[in-house]
Amino acid sequence: MRRPDQQTTTRPTPDAASGTTPDTPPAKAIGPGTRRTADAGGATRSPDPAGPRPTGDLTTEAVLAPYLRGQAAEFLRSLRLHHEHSAPADSGGHDAAAATRALRRSARRISGSLHTFRAALDPLWADQLRAELAWLSGTLAREHAYANRLARLVEALHQLSGPTLPAARGVRAAGESAASDAQGRAALGVGAARAGALLERRLTLARTRSHSAALQALGSSRFHAVADAVALLASDVPLAPGTAGRTAEALLEPAERAEQRLLTAVAALPPDDTEPYNEAQDAAWHQARLLLRLHRYAHEVVLGAADPALTGAGHALDLHRDAVEAAGAAAAAARTPRIAPATAYALGVLHADQRHEVEAARTVFRETWPYAAALSTP
Repeated sequence: MRRPDQQTTTRPTPDAASGTTPDTPPAKAIGPGTRRTADAGGATRSPDPAGPRPTGDLTTEAVLAPYLRGQAAEFLRSLRLHHEHSAPADSGGHDAAAATRALRRSARRISGSLHTFRAALDPLWADQLRAELAWLSGTLAREHAYANRLARLVEALHQLSGPTLPAARGVRAAGESAASDAQGRAALGVGAARAGALLERRLTLARTRSHSAALQALGSSRFHAVADAVALLASDVPLAPGTAGRTAEALLEPAERAEQRLLTAVAALPPDDTEPYNEAQDAAWHQARLLLRLHRYAHEVVLGAADPALTGAGHALDLHRDAVEAAGAAAAAARTPRIAPATAYALGVLHADQRHEVEAARTVFRETWPYAAALSTP
């Protein structure tokens, strides 16, 4: 990130826009003072409307501590709303789900900031709280993930078994053969209903178990210990000895490292011409998604707002994750013992369709990634 003494604009408001661009090759860190945009004539630079904070403002006491206290307060507020809307007399299931999402958002931001800015904090405390928040966020996320996965797969089956089924494209890509479009639709139509019922049984059961696990977690002594730690964080941030008076380097250097890890991971992503069914490459894309999230949170800490230039790329990686997991669920269902051939066929087509969605998400990511030069390795 560009050092703040290069510009002296004021701190942006929480909804201010702020982009980042390198003046140097992609191996260098992207600075918040400029934005790179790609067009037919190459990369250009334009001023960042938000700009960085002045140097004197970039201290752990002035920036990191208030950010963590604010996220802790949001965590506690979301927890209170969750308790209110989860009461037996309350029928606000939607409100409870929204409170859970807000709880996870604040937990992720606290955890990500503890990871990136660990050197500015009490390391033992940061590691312990980060691990517990990761456990909580992961536990609360599963029920929502299973529900979304089921809705995604049922909708895909509905579309694939309709009159516009694209000639069993995924089955042919996997080495299968289909005599004609009509035969493919007929075969898929026979198994689609059973495949949908099988997926609903499996994913509904998984969702129910995840719901029970989430309720058990929220009532556990482990969760209460996490909530107590976050409540203390809302009033007191344990800084590392000697960091209270440090200036910009205490925040900019860790943020730049987070940014550089993201750029390196994106540059190392597999090229477009790889096998569409090479699932071993999914892990690299998941890692890029995680690093993009850490970079976004670091950007929020240092500049006071998320980087809007990365919104599209982040959304594409979320869709990529969803398609990968949906394809995995279809493949797992197809391994169910003694299912009918028509059901297995429908699940195979569904798996192929979701792998095509994986490739589509990767394409969207490459099209929306604002630093195109970083997509190709030397």
